[in-house]
Amino acid sequence: MKGLFRRFRSLPLRSRLALLVAAAVAFAVAAVSVTCWFIVQGKLYDQVDTQLGDANFRLTEPQITALLATCPKSVAGTPDLQRPRDYYVQVVKPSGAACVFSDSTGVVKPTTRDKSIAANPDRGQEAFHNTTDADGNDVRVRTTPLVVGGFGPGAQLYPNVALTVGVSLRDTQKTLNDLALVLLLVSGIGVLGAGAAGLWVARAGLRPVDKLTETVEHVARTEDLTVRIPVEGNDEIARLSESFNSMTASLASSRELQQQLIADAGHELRTPLTSLRTNIELLTRSEETGRPIPPADRKALLASVTAQMTELAALIGDLQTLSRSDEAHAGDRVEVVALQDTVEAALRRARLRGPELTITADLEPWFVRAEPSALERAIVNILDNAVKFSPPGGTVDVRLHAGELSVRDHGPGIPTDELPHVFDRFWRSPDARALPGSGLGLSIVARTVQQAGGEVSLRPAEDGGTIATVRLPGAPAAPPELP
Repeated sequence: MKGLFRRFRSLPLRSRLALLVAAAVAFAVAAVSVTCWFIVQGKLYDQVDTQLGDANFRLTEPQITALLATCPKSVAGTPDLQRPRDYYVQVVKPSGAACVFSDSTGVVKPTTRDKSIAANPDRGQEAFHNTTDADGNDVRVRTTPLVVGGFGPGAQLYPNVALTVGVSLRDTQKTLNDLALVLLLVSGIGVLGAGAAGLWVARAGLRPVDKLTETVEHVARTEDLTVRIPVEGNDEIARLSESFNSMTASLASSRELQQQLIADAGHELRTPLTSLRTNIELLTRSEETGRPIPPADRKALLASVTAQMTELAALIGDLQTLSRSDEAHAGDRVEVVALQDTVEAALRRARLRGPELTITADLEPWFVRAEPSALERAIVNILDNAVKFSPPGGTVDVRLHAGELSVRDHGPGIPTDELPHVFDRFWRSPDARALPGSGLGLSIVARTVQQAGGEVSLRPAEDGGTIATVRLPGAPAAPPELP
């Protein structure tokens, strides 16, 4: 059985569907055919029973006495027989002996029910059943107590005998056999037709799946993510096609972003690397030629090398941050964070980077679900921008209220036409390209805030400067740790 099941599982899907349809139809047709056969058999037996019930015999007591005296020999003549001569007519004793009239078609084998009626005759008793004659032919019989003197008021039961009347079931069985043959042929044709129809339906139903398979194989072979499957209807196949189209669109978008990131990273890395190579070549040539570089110029070259190395390290760190998958960021490290504490830690770092600035803070308690280190870095990036673009001796205002963190500087501000691009990777304002930075800070901010379920925006302040706003959904406060 297991081997047969494994062979079935190894068949193609359309073949399995066709076989399942054919099996289901075969079961249904077989059930209907068998039910039909038994119903027809019951109806035919009812007709035979009615025929036997209408076969009335008027026997006198002398005739019965003479029959029983000569039993098991037959007595000539069956008086007042109302049916053709193909009837089985006999009298049964309690011992099972059958006394047969000469006009009877043959001898029927008495059954236990016949003997019981003969031993205890009672008016109104009758039994219909199948049996066989002496030659083994099937016979349908009706056994009743033997009535003497007709069926009127004077009729009497003859003691210790029963009357058995039967007819051959040859014609009935022939009809049932013909019906069984017809049902078998119709069932076979129906099963074959159902199998063919199931195969056709499976092919038609799985045609979209074949198209999907061909498309997947084409994508795997050519890596062409622009291929789309036409979507027809709104069934499961259409939903599968839509899901595949969405997947390929997402993969294509991810590939484009990856290629763009590589291109942008290469462009950004080229400048510090070129500067580093130039400075190092100057230092190397000085050593090789023996012509010393003036101390001030040498100090400036070394400072430039250090600055370029720092810029490269920062750029590589930002690239590593952006290259992490969303799942890696949103894993087990997410926890309930006190946002006001995170902002305080970021403010301490910002004050070190801008000691000449005045940074004010108005922080209210607020708890969020986020990765602590990523959230602190995002806030540090916002504060770094504010410190970087603030004029000497300027003020940076930081406020946290009801889950909304705002950082306002008094710098030159951002032109309105540049606001849609501030969160793009490697985008830098033309006025800020001379300043240190990779152009990835705000991209990291936007990504971190989105992963925490919030949103970030920049807008110009009314009297100059820029206001950065971060909105994060709240979370239940974490219970205090036990000492």
